[in-house]
Amino acid sequence: MALQNGQKAPDFTLFNSDKKEVTLDSYAGRKLVVLFFPLAFSSVCTAELCEMRDNISTYGSLDADVVAISVDSPYTLARFKDDQHLPFQLLSDFNKDVSTAYGALHETFSYNMRGVSKRAAFVIDREGVIRYVEVLENPGKIPNFQAVQDALQSIK
Repeated sequence: MALQNGQKAPDFTLFNSDKKEVTLDSYAGRKLVVLFFPLAFSSVCTAELCEMRDNISTYGSLDADVVAISVDSPYTLARFKDDQHLPFQLLSDFNKDVSTAYGALHETFSYNMRGVSKRAAFVIDREGVIRYVEVLENPGKIPNFQAVQDALQSIK
């Protein structure tokens, strides 16, 4: 069943691009934007995360942190983060558990790749409750960042 607004966000523990564990609980008391993206270095993923990078001050002013999750390895994510100067955590869901828990996993992606994250955006409030859900079936589309910002704005 797909995640809905008002549900508790599934917990996670993933390795970041610095090979350190990051948990959902480490953001307790903060607003959090969780982005899922298919593959580092692909054109749409690069555009999506660079748009987030270019507007990171907007998210800071909304008192929100940002993380982006893909099934890429921490090594690939480290290079991608460095190349694109991304100022937020990139987390590796190499085993696909978190993408599955959030309903954000393509069974089959382009070139018959299996188990690639869907493009998705979730807003999680300070208590760990989901306040916005957008899971895209079309990997060529990017999330509605204005709707993400509106959801963050509505959280007191």
